Amino acid sequence: MAKIGWGRILTGVATVAAAGAAYVYLKQRRARAPIYESLISEGVFEIRRYPALATIETVQYGTRDRALGNGFGLLAGYMFGEGRDGEEIAITMPVLASPAPDGGWRIAFLLPLGTSREGLDAPGEGIAFGETPVRDVAVIAVPGKPTDRLFAAKAAELGRWIKGQARVAGAEIIHAYYNSPLEPGPALSSEIFLPLEPIG
Repeated sequence: MAKIGWGRILTGVATVAAAGAAYVYLKQRRARAPIYESLISEGVFEIRRYPALATIETVQYGTRDRALGNGFGLLAGYMFGEGRDGEEIAITMPVLASPAPDGGWRIAFLLPLGTSREGLDAPGEGIAFGETPVRDVAVIAVPGKPTDRLFAAKAAELGRWIKGQARVAGAEIIHAYYNSPLEPGPALSSEIFLPLEPIG
C-alpha cells in the first residue's frame, strides 16, 4: 500500500489539513522520553546523565520557529515511513534544536533506545544520522510559549545555577521541545539543555 506523504503535509505547518494535525497529535501523545539518571534536582533545575543516543537530524534555515516546523516535518516524514521501506519508527520526545555553525538550526529526533541504524534505510536528501555521546546535561524548564527572549533569559538563569554547582557548561545551548508544532491545546513546558564538561 502506498505510504502517505506526511513529510510534505507537515512542512506546510501553517496550512496543514486537520486530519494530518490530528494524526501527528496522536503520535506525539504516545511518544516516549529517553531514559536518564537524575543526578541533582533542585527546584526548577536538574542535572541529568543521558546515555549515548542515536539521532536523525537536519539543518534548516530561517527563524527558529520556521526551522523547527520545517525540520519537524522533514524528519517526521522519515519516521512515519515516507520514501523508505520498513515499519514506522516511534517518535521519542524531546525534539532537539540547536544553532548550527553556518547560521541555521540543527533539528534532531532521538531514535528509540535499541534502534539499530544499520537496519534502517539511508535518510533522504537533507537528513543524516547522528549520535549524542554519554553526557551530563543541566536542564531548566521553559514554561509557556517558548519565545527567543524567554529562551535567552532561562539560559542565563541556568548558566548562573551551573556555576553554583561548581560545574562547567559547554558552549552548546540546546532547546528541547515536548510538543509537536501542530499540537493543539495547552503546551507542555519546553526545556533548555546545557551539556556539562566532565568532572575532573
